[in-house]
Amino acid sequence: MDHETAPDRRSAVAGALTRLAPRLPPFEAGAVLDRALASPGLRKAAPETAGRLALVAYARHIFTEYDDLLADGYDRDSARHFVLDALNETLAAWGASPVPEEAQEAEEEADNPDE
Repeated sequence: MDHETAPDRRSAVAGALTRLAPRLPPFEAGAVLDRALASPGLRKAAPETAGRLALVAYARHIFTEYDDLLADGYDRDSARHFVLDALNETLAAWGASPVPEEAQEAEEEADNPDE
């Protein structure tokens, strides 16, 4: 994958997002794709992995009260627990698989795209 060019990477991740969340609105798809491509932790991930992690992180930050809970002093695990139902409702609306409670730790990579 190191030889993969940026346009090829963009197309591969975009295709993965289409498969992972077939009802994701175009505007949201663009934002998720940008997040997946900007995250240093996702640069070498398989397109499906990058797409999934970026999708979940985007939905968590934009469509739940996750950031508000963090600002109120909740730790990351507690905040994730409290927003899981809202997160999964958003993912379901997009045709994406839900996040099981125990899988949340594995999806941390995309939560901090600036790291």
